[in-house]
Amino acid sequence: MEMSAPARGHWAPVPHRTLSDIVLQRDSTSGLHLALSVLSLSPSEPTMTLTALKPVDTSNADIEDVELLIIYEASRLMTHVGTPDEAINGILRLMSQMIGLNRGRVALKDTDADTMSIRYAYGLTPPERARGQYVIGEGITGRVMQTKQVAVIQNIDDEPYYLTRAVERRILPQETVAFLAVPIMYNDTPLGVLGAHRLRGRKRPFSRDVTLLQVLATLIGQILSLNRLIAEKTALLAYENRALKQALDKKTEGTHGILGESPALRHALRQALHVSPTQATVLLAGESGTGKERFARMVHITSQRQDGPFMAINCAAIPEALLESELFGHEKGAFTGAVVKKQGIVELAHNGTLFLDEIGDLALDLQSKLLHVLEKQAIKRVGGTQDIPVNVRIIAATHKNLQKAVNEGRFRIDLFYRLNVFPIHLPPLRERAGDVRHLARHFLQTANHEFDRNTAFGAGVLERLEGYNWPGNIRQLENVIKRAVLVAQNREITMDDVILILQHEGHIGEHLEAGTHLPVTPAAPVAAPAPIDTRPSIAQRSYGWVRADEGQSLLDALRLTGGNKTRAAMTLGMTPRQFRYRLERLGLLEDHDPLPGNTSRLR
Repeated sequence: MEMSAPARGHWAPVPHRTLSDIVLQRDSTSGLHLALSVLSLSPSEPTMTLTALKPVDTSNADIEDVELLIIYEASRLMTHVGTPDEAINGILRLMSQMIGLNRGRVALKDTDADTMSIRYAYGLTPPERARGQYVIGEGITGRVMQTKQVAVIQNIDDEPYYLTRAVERRILPQETVAFLAVPIMYNDTPLGVLGAHRLRGRKRPFSRDVTLLQVLATLIGQILSLNRLIAEKTALLAYENRALKQALDKKTEGTHGILGESPALRHALRQALHVSPTQATVLLAGESGTGKERFARMVHITSQRQDGPFMAINCAAIPEALLESELFGHEKGAFTGAVVKKQGIVELAHNGTLFLDEIGDLALDLQSKLLHVLEKQAIKRVGGTQDIPVNVRIIAATHKNLQKAVNEGRFRIDLFYRLNVFPIHLPPLRERAGDVRHLARHFLQTANHEFDRNTAFGAGVLERLEGYNWPGNIRQLENVIKRAVLVAQNREITMDDVILILQHEGHIGEHLEAGTHLPVTPAAPVAAPAPIDTRPSIAQRSYGWVRADEGQSLLDALRLTGGNKTRAAMTLGMTPRQFRYRLERLGLLEDHDPLPGNTSRLR
């Protein structure tokens, strides 16, 4: 295919539907000849291969073009490859072959250790990658991780902090070699360091290389964080799937992964099992942490749809701009980035059950589209024009007062009536007399297995746990038991351990208890919606991050742990950094070991 030479300073890609042969051509006076060969990016072959690329030293206009192409291709890698390894290694290859940032490497923090290792690299041999291990604060890589600052080493031979650990100096070019490193951040938290070599004598300014590395580090941080979230969700779903299969084998009430013997819980279980064989829409109402998703799964596995899919989505966890596509899917080309047709979660739940958690946070325009699903059993994809029939049962859940939201115009009344066909109130833990003991023993066994411990409750601990109000309900109880197992000494969770942990939890509890509790009355098997509640909600009190009365609890935690700040922080549910920050703000730090000093700014 032939092309006319484009105007200077502009890319001229060859037109092709699959972007098969993107060719960059310049006029003969520019001195730039760069070819980029890209494999087809069809869904069946989401892989990109780069060949015949050379670093560019030319005008500012040419540099900007190359930078934009690198960022564009790096963004495509995020969405078109199957694994983080392929995406990150592809970005490192772009850096080397297109801009001359060679031997790129990504060093990440090791789990449960103050060390970091090279996890991804381009241009490094396996032995070189294996040698790339650093204590946080050690060498250039460790210092960038510690300080979260950029490092520009213009001559590695003159920099005493440069360790030459991964790549020996004799392997590198004999001319002056520079090293650049930037932190990989996500939500102000350092995940690792992106570094690369370059020749100092190249015409390209260091400042442009640093800016480009910071942009690529941001993309890499997004890839790593998304992969971690997916892994955590996959592990959770695998655990819940095993628990549900075990519950199915027992075929008795209350054995579907829901523990407890209290009358309030038994009433909710009887309601759920009563409605599960029907096709009625169910609304689960209750405070956060009361087990709404577990109840939804129990309704599904005891229904005639148990062989169909169970799909769950949290309406508050996905940005509003993306939620419509996640729910209803989209057609190819419906918006920028919609390169393929995608089925939404409603369509994926066909012949099964769809669980919509936090339904009270659904935007009004999406409420109308969900109402269409309930009334017509059909969906319309984003960018589509035709209805697609679906056969799905909806179970919704909320911790908010939907009746109040209807009165305030934040929730459609017709959707409320459609969802509230069979409301079930899930009782908070403080109303489940005796269940704290059962749950605490179960969470203790689970935590012992997870952390490879053999810990037991000491005298009076279960009674102390039963006396607590548990504003965070079952989720909070599980968190407290895990923390107690981690801080316990001599294989026993003592009363002091629990008192210190609950003392910190009490600050959070005061904040949560000031909120509005959802007033839902348990309904009969097929109940009409309750009257609209017009009572005003209780305003929440303000919550201070550092409280003047926290000092004694901090000192008690230090005394209990023998002055170990890390263990003391764990007893209070804090990170070591948060614990030390409170000591410093409250003027208590001078009585204990000083904080490690910040290293001087890198040159």
